[in-house]
Amino acid sequence: MNKLNLSDNIIRLRHEKKLTQEELADYMGVTKASVSKWEKGINTPDLLLLPQLAAYFDVTVDELIGYESQLSSEQIRRQYADLSKDFATLPFVDVLKKIRALAHRYYACYPFLLQLSVLYGNHYMLAETEEERRILLQEAVGWCDRIVENSSDVGVCSDAVVLRAGLYLQLGKAAEAIEALEPSADPSRLAGQNGTLLVQAYQLSGDMEKARSYAQAKQYLDLLNLIGDAILALSLNENDIEYCEKTIQRITGIMELYHLEALHPNVAAQFQFQSSVVYAVNGREEEALAALHRFEKCVDKLLETEQIKLHGDNYFNQLDAWIDRLPLGSMAPRDKSFIRQNLRESLTHAAFDSLKGKEEFQRLVYRLTEGGGENA
Repeated sequence: MNKLNLSDNIIRLRHEKKLTQEELADYMGVTKASVSKWEKGINTPDLLLLPQLAAYFDVTVDELIGYESQLSSEQIRRQYADLSKDFATLPFVDVLKKIRALAHRYYACYPFLLQLSVLYGNHYMLAETEEERRILLQEAVGWCDRIVENSSDVGVCSDAVVLRAGLYLQLGKAAEAIEALEPSADPSRLAGQNGTLLVQAYQLSGDMEKARSYAQAKQYLDLLNLIGDAILALSLNENDIEYCEKTIQRITGIMELYHLEALHPNVAAQFQFQSSVVYAVNGREEEALAALHRFEKCVDKLLETEQIKLHGDNYFNQLDAWIDRLPLGSMAPRDKSFIRQNLRESLTHAAFDSLKGKEEFQRLVYRLTEGGGENA
């Protein structure tokens, strides 16, 4: 835990109330010398005096001693951004020490604990051994357990349940993931209509600005979910080339219609990558390379700015307020340099073995992994 600031806070609070050391000592029933020693950091008030002292200054005990048990949304975003960059620049073990110290300090700040779990989920693969990766994932599961058991925030708990299920999958614990998700993920459940009902409720109450904002955010998420589901469909049916080609044709049309390459190049890149895998698995080398070139365009779009951010466009023009309410705001969950590292691993996919001897594929790999750009 970082050094507490009790002595400095007593001085500051006493000055704000325009009190002398003697006046404070009289109120607390101690000597002026005692107050002087508190402010010099020589001694600290008796434990039983802290609530009385905090009440007198009209602050909490945590505020009095300088202990921050909670972080604001902006502080959480800043911590996440710093830690994400640390993963790309510092030794892995040093970043883990920093994260664990923060988790210990803010163990009751459940939104922050949730984002630390997200951070682990996005970076655990950097650990050197499979055992170390398993330990990190289990640690994140433990944080999610704590959130679900103790947090009174329904939204944070719901996110923790979903995140925990994803961590279970990474651990190979499919049964635990099914048990966690099946009750709420059933498409027939009424819970899936909550977004539509909320928009209608805002409309009925006359708050048209919120109704339009939430309706657009829901449409945006539905679009991303549709593409995500299509990526899963391609993965599940990669040996059925006829079905996959129909899926690629339909989703490509939707992506072009919504300008998804510019709107959300990350999701567009994932779809193009999975399309290339399908074509390669089925021996369609030309189509696989064409899909990889489309993938490269999306990656270039994703990495062209200094910082990756979520954003809307001329059609999705009311997303800013919704994006700002997200736990990480417009910030991407992974740093640019980390994404570049992941590209190296992606392009070693076994499906591309037949392409590795082709000069076109080799040049593409070089551009993506070494940052050579389209014209390298």
